[in-house]
Amino acid sequence: MRRIEQTIDMQNLLPIHFAPLQGYTEAIYRQAHARIFGGVESYYSPFVRVERGEIRRKDMREITSENNRGVNLIPQLIAPDTDKMEQIIALFIEKGYKTADINLGCPFPILAKRHNGSGMLPYPEEVRNLLTTAIENHPDMQFSVKMRLGWENPEECLALLPLLNELPLTHIIMHPRLGKQQYKGEVDLKGFEAFYNECRHPLIYNGDLLTTEGIHAISERFPHLAGVMIGRGLLANPALAAEYQQGHPLSEKEMQEKLRLFHADIFAQYGNLLEGGDRQLLMKMKSLWEYMMPDGDRKAKKAIHKANKLETYQTAVNNLLK
Repeated sequence: MRRIEQTIDMQNLLPIHFAPLQGYTEAIYRQAHARIFGGVESYYSPFVRVERGEIRRKDMREITSENNRGVNLIPQLIAPDTDKMEQIIALFIEKGYKTADINLGCPFPILAKRHNGSGMLPYPEEVRNLLTTAIENHPDMQFSVKMRLGWENPEECLALLPLLNELPLTHIIMHPRLGKQQYKGEVDLKGFEAFYNECRHPLIYNGDLLTTEGIHAISERFPHLAGVMIGRGLLANPALAAEYQQGHPLSEKEMQEKLRLFHADIFAQYGNLLEGGDRQLLMKMKSLWEYMMPDGDRKAKKAIHKANKLETYQTAVNNLLK
């Protein structure tokens, strides 16, 4: 009986999508993750935005196909108005994309106060103008939306539902927090449920999924989900999606070996890309451990963060992964 139940569970697995996180889930990271760990249906790029009238060269480079081999990438944009949005969509089309995600979820105050991301949610007409312009002007593109319950209160997403339901979106990704919370406090599952019950589009859940048990709990509570999106949970445990898909955790030996390969791959690729010398590479690599292996040996993790030379850093990493 237990074997039959496990087979049924495996058949009902949800697609896993990798949430974007600025400074972490860059092209080098995505390619290494897809190659070594896998289990992910699609990776979303950190949002592309217009600064001082131009799109950053880094953002352009990050979404090129040659920098995302082996990765199913969905480019994401953030914009406070249609002019900036159109500038970014033109780039996506130039790079050959047929799908794009529109960010209505970013909680960072410096952007939100200018009506970017979740800062636009209290303004339904601005949301309507942004989304309808994208869809009407680009009939050959498919658009999704990543959003939060609201900026100030969870009624904001419900007020937007009639508009969202009438638009031909491919799906909606919902993070059940308010923008003003950023990443603090608990997720609001009751608020999510109210949206889930009335949303006509395929809905993807995003927020605080750190274990396979957590993924199963969300899929059981919301059985009609189209998938789940995971960010910090995958940064902490890069094997999380693969472990969910295969139905069991990696052995300690297999996990350590994959982490060594993963780290070596990222280290080598950033070593080739970055032009700021050893110090820039060291700072970039140390940031990887802000999330990864939170339960790893504390002494070794501390040595990584204190390292001021690449040799010291490499020794500390080897001690952690031995």
